[in-house]
Amino acid sequence: MKYFIIAGEASGDLHASNLMKGLMQLDSQAEFRYMGGDLMMSVSHGLVMHYRETNYMMLDVVLHLRKIFRNMRWLKSEIQKWQPDVVIPVDYPGFNMRMARFSTSLGLKVFYFISPKVWAWKQRRIEYLRKYTSRLFVILPFEVEFFHRFGMKVEYYGNPLVDAVREFRNAFEGEAAWKSKHGLDDRPIVALLAGSRRKEIETILPVMVKVAREHPGYCFVVAGAPSIESSLYKKYLGDSDVGIVYQETYALLQSAFAGMVTSGTATLEAGLFDVPQVVLYRTGPLAYAIGKRLIKINFISLVNLIFGKELVVEIIQKDLFHRAGRELSKILDNTDYRTGMKQGYRELQSMLGEDGVTERISHRMVELLKVNTE
Repeated sequence: MKYFIIAGEASGDLHASNLMKGLMQLDSQAEFRYMGGDLMMSVSHGLVMHYRETNYMMLDVVLHLRKIFRNMRWLKSEIQKWQPDVVIPVDYPGFNMRMARFSTSLGLKVFYFISPKVWAWKQRRIEYLRKYTSRLFVILPFEVEFFHRFGMKVEYYGNPLVDAVREFRNAFEGEAAWKSKHGLDDRPIVALLAGSRRKEIETILPVMVKVAREHPGYCFVVAGAPSIESSLYKKYLGDSDVGIVYQETYALLQSAFAGMVTSGTATLEAGLFDVPQVVLYRTGPLAYAIGKRLIKINFISLVNLIFGKELVVEIIQKDLFHRAGRELSKILDNTDYRTGMKQGYRELQSMLGEDGVTERISHRMVELLKVNTE
């Protein structure tokens, strides 16, 4: 069968590449065309466009609208010419929901993999998804009940991060070897995940470095984002002894005793690696005021959203340094507190499914397609 996959960012490239591997194992005749990245290219030929051609943030989107729409027209023409058995948008809602609508207009099946977070905000998109997707493959357990309320066909087989973490652990060189490679000493590591966007780093990293200075008995290490120039990190790390590693977030988490994490997928990754953490988030006053009105969720971290109650402390907006410092001290010094958080992680991990998530999703997609072709 012919699969047209659209992944618009690095996380989508990761999950789509694993999906492709699963589809190839089940469908010996699988053919792929896709917008994606290097990981997808390592699995199969068929690249139509690299996601870097459309992956812009915030104001950049406005500045590059002409190019984005030109790229969208190109992808639409490729889909129309190739006539795949299914189009699989992967997350990336602003772009992919338009592609889903176009594909549906051609009479093509659309399996949306990794749903847009419409439960948090922009719930007007729900009707859009219901109308222009044949099947929605979600990766967060609470999304099933949410979308069922709107009469949508939803499939949940676990979270693909489970597989990504498993694959990393199977190949990891070991904490001692990894620390030696980076010249890290024997102090317990505190992982600093300050985000992957410039504004997040500018806002959160100075707070993390300030807290790090209060704990000289620990080795603080930043997970550097590959898209951010090293000069920005140097600006905020200054003369501190905080280290930095690039493109080795999982190795850092595997080796960490604790973590300070900016809200996002990283909070869930820390939970999967059993890293006790404190979550930090801050944005501009106006953006925060608007967000409080628009966002319809009780927590900002995926750990707490999935767990259904506060498992990790979220420090939002005000007095980040003092509040984060107190919480980190509690994590570092209170064994019972750490143990309780890790016990909560066990429950969280059970909610996310056993190994083989991507394989199960691949199997279901092939099964659905075969039913409609036989």
